[in-house]
Amino acid sequence: MADLLTTGALAGLVSLTAMEIVLAIDNVVFLAILTARLPPAQQPLARRLGLTLALGIRVLLLFTITWVMSLTAPLFDVRGVAVSGRTLILVGGGLFLIAKATREIYEKVEGTPAAAAGRPRAAGAFILVLLQILLLDIVFSLDSVITAVGMANEVTVMVTAMVLAMLVMLVSAGPIASFVERHPSVKILALSFLLLIGVMLLADGMGTHLERGYVYFAMAFSLFVELLNLRYRQRQRLETR
Repeated sequence: MADLLTTGALAGLVSLTAMEIVLAIDNVVFLAILTARLPPAQQPLARRLGLTLALGIRVLLLFTITWVMSLTAPLFDVRGVAVSGRTLILVGGGLFLIAKATREIYEKVEGTPAAAAGRPRAAGAFILVLLQILLLDIVFSLDSVITAVGMANEVTVMVTAMVLAMLVMLVSAGPIASFVERHPSVKILALSFLLLIGVMLLADGMGTHLERGYVYFAMAFSLFVELLNLRYRQRQRLETR
């Protein structure tokens, strides 16, 4: 506990917590999209379990940090390009996100309401959603842990920052999911964000680093424009009454 009471540790804790909250936004958007397929009564439980799994995986990876760092070691070469465990995880996660987001966008834009209403919502669907959440948690956690190691030296600071970030996400996940579900255009935008994140993971896995600051700025700007559109449409409805 004394590790957290120094000025340097506190500064690192604040910075790392803010960064972990930003990185966890990916999880919240993905949770909002996936849990929307479940019955309303099951959605809060699925979100809580998803975020708890994400925190558990991050903490577990922190305590096996030597193994995590070994994932960057080349396993084999493909036409002269070194492929590591991290590469396989990022490429697999990126492809999954791209496929998932593309399918969801197609169903929202081109799918029929009857087909969407007829999707199975049995107990098996809950397990399937949790498995998908777990898969993406592993991908997002790897990125989060590597970021944490680069920003802090003490494991205590890293774990505390991750717990604080997840507490913020647990509180905000419900309102964010409800907001996304109420506004179809925001849902399409959220799916587009997931598509963009999938491309970013795929590029990182293939050795092309995309600066996250630029990507998150583009996402924030797009969200700001969409919020202006929502406000404009709301005003138009009030004026026509």
